[in-house]
Parts: sequence; structure tokens; C-alpha cells
Amino acid sequence: MATCWQGLKAYRSYLIVLLVPILLLPLPILVPTKEAYCGYSIIVMALFWCTEALPLAVTAFFPLVLFPMMGIMDASEGIEYLKDTNILFIGGLLVAIAVEHWNLHKRIALNVLLIIGVRPALLMLGFMLVTAFLSMWISNTATTAMMVPIAHAVLEQLHGAPSDVEGGSSNPTFELQESEPQKESQLDNGAAAPGPQAPPQPSTQKQQEQRRFSQGMSLCVCYSASIGGIATLTGTTPNLVLQGQIDSLFPDNGNVINFASWFGFAFPTMLILLLLSWVWLQIIFLGFNFRKNFGIGGQARQQEKAAYHVIQTESKRLGSMTFAEGAVTFLFILLVVLWFTREPGFFPGWGNVAFANAKGNSIVSDGTVSIFISIILFIVPSQIPGLTQDPAKPGKLRGPSALLNWKTVNEKMPWNIVFLLGGGFALAKGSEKSGLSEWLGDKLTPLQNIPAPAIAFILCLLVATFTECTSNVATTTLFLPILASMAQAICLHPLYVMLPCTLAASLAFMLPVATPPNAIVFSFGGLKVSDMARTGFLLNILGVLVITLAINSWSYPIFNLHTFPDWAHTNTTACMPNATMPSP
Repeated sequence: MATCWQGLKAYRSYLIVLLVPILLLPLPILVPTKEAYCGYSIIVMALFWCTEALPLAVTAFFPLVLFPMMGIMDASEGIEYLKDTNILFIGGLLVAIAVEHWNLHKRIALNVLLIIGVRPALLMLGFMLVTAFLSMWISNTATTAMMVPIAHAVLEQLHGAPSDVEGGSSNPTFELQESEPQKESQLDNGAAAPGPQAPPQPSTQKQQEQRRFSQGMSLCVCYSASIGGIATLTGTTPNLVLQGQIDSLFPDNGNVINFASWFGFAFPTMLILLLLSWVWLQIIFLGFNFRKNFGIGGQARQQEKAAYHVIQTESKRLGSMTFAEGAVTFLFILLVVLWFTREPGFFPGWGNVAFANAKGNSIVSDGTVSIFISIILFIVPSQIPGLTQDPAKPGKLRGPSALLNWKTVNEKMPWNIVFLLGGGFALAKGSEKSGLSEWLGDKLTPLQNIPAPAIAFILCLLVATFTECTSNVATTTLFLPILASMAQAICLHPLYVMLPCTLAASLAFMLPVATPPNAIVFSFGGLKVSDMARTGFLLNILGVLVITLAINSWSYPIFNLHTFPDWAHTNTTACMPNATMPSP
């Protein structure tokens, strides 16, 4: 029996792929309508995404096959897979890859840590601020992979014996190699890292305190990576899913979601949640002795100096800023400025003035800007002047490489996310064309008797729970079209429920499998699932409360949530124009 069960488990993915479509066949057979056909496709894809029986990107291609075969959409409408939101995602990532390639993110991280210092509470705050800032612009996974080894190297110096940390400048664990997780895993259960001279073992109480601080530092990095990503439109993929869904479902929305409007809403939310997370992690892992946490009293000064020296030495190794780093920094800042000033909303942007259509709206998008800057990265040389010997052709000179080359892009670009985004947009379009969205909206009309803040709060809790065991991209892809239909049916501004649920999809704090940053810190050792679950549970609740505060306060003037917008009347006839929303 055990062998049979093991065999079924080994073939689990094959069985799911084979049986799920067959078991669900009664739905389209017994209810031969386009709504049922679209529902069948969505349920099959949802189960494949939840179980990961197929790669997420492969499942995202299903609409290209199922929708034309079922008469839901023409095959020519595959343009959903390369919408402007996908272009924005690609352009933003190209700039992020350039930042990573020239180690600019590491320079930023080390310089900020030198300013913050290494006292326990401030060290934790420093790592959280740096990680959150970097994850606003580059991948959460890449940010975590860089910051965790730095954190463990600093901790090793803080927890070393005085005789062992005086020199402290050559720390091999500071090198960010792929083998680091295996090295650092030896620190699990309080064990010291191997070295030529093992330091004296500290007392049991001291050892326990050091272990708890190490756990707190690991968690502060992965949590702040997830939190920081919500602040910008390109910071994490669910944000782009929302923008794409809004543009697909409500094409006349007037570019309501752009870089500036999103930042105005999400950045304060991120800051509040980050500070609350810092306080919570202090309480859990450092205790209530805030005098000790902030290093008041002069204890362990020698270890702190050694840890600071590690950061200082590694910063000096980077040397002075190169031309390539300076050029990437300039282009990065230029990109952010162009994003903010294109169509800010509260004053005419350069897009409204120089590139406007008949209605005065910008015909240039955030995606256009990101691709423009990305193209420049492939043109600007990395050295000026920069003639070098060509190793492949001795005696011949060659010019310097550009700031970015396609080989680097091909290695680091997560193309699967581009297809996953496209699959989500195709699902949203299919739901609209088949009439499934309108049908779902009609069934959800009883919700209009529930106060709007209660609806948003309950939906946030549901999404935050769902995203713990499912990809956050898949979660938003599945939920947002349904939420849009529900909002239309009960005369609620679609963004009032779509915005908080998009942010809630990033609240994956409880399980190592919930998000890649969690998995990375878990692989370093020293953490148990129970540690992460216990800490992340309250953090999820805090996150939902902060998001509820945001959607019921400063989001109202930013997105004009006071009224039911004209552009949301696409599929509804029950709502009166300009229906009023509840006051914040």
C-alpha cells in the first residue's frame, strides 16, 4: 500500500494534468454556454496554477488554445500577451538588470548600512530600509539573495569572540557566491561557522540571544523585500497585473493607474507597514529591552566595531564609482523622474503637453519611457575612453562593451512572468467577452447590503490567506476580474476592492514556499517553519489593517473613490451614473 501511494505521489503532476480536465467536463457538456466554457477554462487553469502541475507560464498559454476552440475569442486576439503592461514590465526589468550587473545595488546597500550603524535595533532597521528600497526597483528575489549573505557576515562578526574579530576585515562569508546557503546553514541551531580557530562557546543564554537575533535578521530581510515591492508599479508583478486588468476591463479609464498615482497610494502604505514590521520583529526577537536593543550602555562595543569594519572594508573594495555605475545611476534617476512627471494628475505632465491626443491624455505610456531608457543602456559604452586588447584576436583593439548586452539580459530576464501576465490578461478578456464577468456580477449583488469597508477587509484577508500557498501573480490574476465584476454589480468603485486585494497578494509572510524571498532565508538555516509562521501571522494581520487604513483614507482623493466612475459602466445597467461611494 505504501509503495502504491509513493507511486501515485511520484506521478502526481501527470495525474492532475490528465484527470482535472476530464473530471470537470460535465460543466461545459451540461451547460453549453460561453459563460460555462470560460468558467471551465478558468477553473482548470486555477487548479493547475495552485498545484503547479505544469509550469505557471505553460498554464498561462491555455487561453490561446481553449478560447478559440470554444468560440470565446478569436485566435488573433493573442495580442493580450504583449500589452503595454508587459512592455512596462520588460523595460523596468532591463534597467534593474543593469543596476545588478554593475553592482550598483550593493554599493547603495553598503553605504546606507555605514550610515545606520550596527547597533541591534538600528542594524535591523538599516537592513530593512535598504532591502525595501532596492526591492522597489529590482527583483525581490535578487534583493534578498544579495542582502542575506551580507546580514549573516555582519552577524558573524557581532557574535564572534573579541580575539576572533579584531582583524575582521577578511571575511569569506561576505563573498556573495551561490554556495553561501550551504555555508551559512552550518549556523543552524546556534553552531559556529568553521574556521581555523574556534572561538570559545558563549553561555547558553547568550547563545540563545544570538540565535534569536540571527533569525530576526533573516526574517527582516525577506519581509522587507516583499513589503518594499508594493511601493512602485514595477516593484512586484501583482501591481502590473492590476494595471493590465484595469486597462483590459475598462479601456476608457483615463490611465487611472500610472506610476505616479500608484506611488502616491502605495508608498505611504509601504512605509507604515515597514515600520510596524520593524517594531514587531524587535519585540519577537530582541525583546522589550529597548535600551539594550539600541546599544545604549556601551556593551559589546568591540564586536560592533568589528562588524562595522566588515561593512566598511567591503565598501572600500568596491572602489570609487566607475563610469558605468555613474551612467546607470543617471539613467535610473532619469527613468524615475520621467515616470513621475509623465502624467502626474495634479499638474500637466510632459506627456500631456508634448505627446497628447485629442482628449489631452498622453499617448506615451510608462512602458514607452522604460523601453526608451533600456535602449539607451544598449548604446552607451561602459568605459570612456576604453580601447582594450581583444583576447580572441591578439594584436587587435576593441571598444568597450555597452552598459547592457543581450547575453546578460537573456540570463537574468524572467521571461516566464511575461507569459504569465499575458495569460492573466487573456483570462480577463475572455471573461468579459463570454459574459462570465456579467453573470458573476449579477450573482454577487447581495453584497451591496454589506458596508464597503467590511467587504474590502474580508477580501484582503481572503487574498492574504490564498497567497500563502499560491503564486501571488496567479492569485491576483484569478481574483481581480471577479472583484471588478462584483464592484460593477453593487455600484462600488472597482479600485476600492481591486487595490487593497492587489497589495494583500504581497503579504506572503507565513510559509517558506509562499514567496522566493522566504525560501532563500529559510535555505540559509537557523529558521523553522514555526518561527516564520508565528512571526508572519501577526504581520499578515497588521498588513491587512494598514491596507484597510490606506484604502479608506488617502486613496480617496488620489483615485476619486467618492463616486462610481463612468468608465466602470461597461457591463452594468443596474447602477445609476455618478452613484456615491461611502465617505472615508
